[in-house]
Parts: sequence; structure tokens; C-alpha cells
Amino acid sequence: MEIAITGTGSYLPSIVTKNEEFLEHDFLERDGTAIQYGNDTIIEKFTAITGIVERRYAEDEHKTSDLGFLAAEKAIDDAQIDKEQIDYIIFAHNFGDLTKGKVQSDTLPSLATRVKHMLQIKNSSCVAYDMIFGCPGWVEAVIQAKAFIQSGMANTCLVIGGETLSRIIDPNDRDSMIYADGAGAAIIQKAKGQGRILGHASQTHANGEAYHLFFDKSYHPDSCPDIRYIKMYGRKVYEFACTHVPQAMKECLDTSEIAIDRIKKIFIHQANEKMDEAIIKRFYRLYKKTPPVGIMPMIIQETGNSSVATIPTLFDRVKRGLLQDHSIEKGDIVLFASVGAGMNINAIVYEV
Repeated sequence: MEIAITGTGSYLPSIVTKNEEFLEHDFLERDGTAIQYGNDTIIEKFTAITGIVERRYAEDEHKTSDLGFLAAEKAIDDAQIDKEQIDYIIFAHNFGDLTKGKVQSDTLPSLATRVKHMLQIKNSSCVAYDMIFGCPGWVEAVIQAKAFIQSGMANTCLVIGGETLSRIIDPNDRDSMIYADGAGAAIIQKAKGQGRILGHASQTHANGEAYHLFFDKSYHPDSCPDIRYIKMYGRKVYEFACTHVPQAMKECLDTSEIAIDRIKKIFIHQANEKMDEAIIKRFYRLYKKTPPVGIMPMIIQETGNSSVATIPTLFDRVKRGLLQDHSIEKGDIVLFASVGAGMNINAIVYEV
């Protein structure tokens, strides 16, 4: 049975926030004390490590579900399917709908249900639910969609990854510069000759790693103690990813029985350019190989880290020929790989 990605879509918000716009922020250490060097130095170091120059923030009137809906419309149109054929809508996110200016997230009803409502799907047998799996959520939702189809429970699934992280960041935390907003979507179907999922792997590391990313109060001592923001131990995340992700990618590739030389592109979760480069080098080193030039498309420089939206957005843009010097064609082998809160890791080998 061939299970394929038959359509893709993505939505990049129109608000561009450049690194210079953080020059006036009051960045603090975890204990609330002042950082011992200026914001120009903080931003310079940040850019050198992450590669991020600018990021996209959602328009004031848009929530995460709105971004997901806009991406889903494009994916449905690309797949050229009747939306009433969709058996499952799976929406991967981490923080629900965040309304600008409000402090609580909203997950009632689920974001998948909201997208189904906006798409005006009448079929009550189209089941809509959300996936909370950290940044690897979209990849994991694709793996679940494959399982539904393979078991005969579904023929067509809509898988969405979206986030509005700009509304859950501490303005006093220099890590806030990493995060961004966006959404990506894909139609997964049983479809002969349109591509196929060849293998996958998933892991959760929670023995000491569970709280590498977490929710906590602002670094500013005078901030409201009841408001929580996304936080992370950046060095621990970096070391974890570089240690465990290459091995998980190898496990996935070996299971698919595909030679590493056949990989055309690796679509990896984009949170940090240096980290991703290190992961790719270590992955190829496991096979005593050197990464080919151009193996890893990158959009983090302009989009920042939009969590679950990064991989579907990146794949959609390359598939549509919107990323210079990168393309994929029918029959190419690509690898999706992601890491994030949990700590969760997953990967998929896919033949376009």
C-alpha cells in the first residue's frame, strides 16, 4: 500500500520582525540580573549561532487556528480533493489559540475542530483532534495519519502544524528572538504513484530530559508572577539534539532499507542553524560519509523557529520551487527529522 503526501500548503505571516527591533529590549539573566554586555553584542552572537536575521509574526487578527486554516486550504487545493473526503484532521501545536493582548491560551474546542468549522466540512465522520508533541508534532501526526490509512480506518488525512509563539515569549529573555509564527499543512492519502512513506521512527526521552523546554514566569522580577512563558535550557537542548537526533535518523533510514547516498534533501526542524549543521554532519559520520553540498534547505534566516510549522512550511516551499537552489522531483528520496519538547525526536523517509 502506497501512502503519499498528495498536497501541501503553508502560510507565512506578513509581519517581518528583524533582529534590530530587539535592540531596546531589557534582556536579563535567569535570576533577573542584568546581562553584562549590550544588546548589540547579544544580537550579534545570536545571529552567528542561530542564523536568524528576521522572523514572521502573525497579524493581530489571526490566531494559530486561522494560520492552520489558511495553510490547509492551499493543501486541499494542491491535492485537488473534495474536502468532504477527509477522514481525519490532525492539528499539531503546543499552545493552542493565543489572542493578542490576552494571557490565556485557548484549546476549547480543539484547533482541528476550528479548522474543520472554517473549512465548512459537513461530513460528521471527519474526525478532528489535536497533537501535542513539541516541535516534532507535525511529523508525528503524519506518522499517525499513515497508521490510520494503513489500518483501513482512513483514506485521506489533513495534517496541520501551526503556532503563534510570538505571543508566548518573555520580552526579557534573549531566547525570545528565536521564536516565530506560521503554519504548514499536508494531505496524506492512499495513492498509487504519487509518492510513498518508506519508514519512520519516534522517540521520547523523559529520564532527565523532560524539562529541557518548559513553562515559567518572566525573568523580570517585577513582572506578573501568574503569567507563564516558553522557556528552555538552550545548551542542554543543543547537546541533546546533537547526541540523539543523528542516531534516530539512522534508525529510520536503516529501517527503510534506503542507502544514505540516495537522500536528495533533509528537511530538518529549524531552531538553530549551527545545531542543524552539527546534526547533519554527525548523521553522515555514522555512515563514514560527508554531507553533500545543498543537502539541507534552510529558511530559518527569514522565518525563525515556528516550531511544528517549520518542516511542513519548508517542504511546501521547496516542492513549489520557492527556495533558490533547492528542488525535488518525482522519485527523489527525502528525510524529515525533528526534535523538541518532551524531549521528542522523530524522522520519516519519504519517496517523492
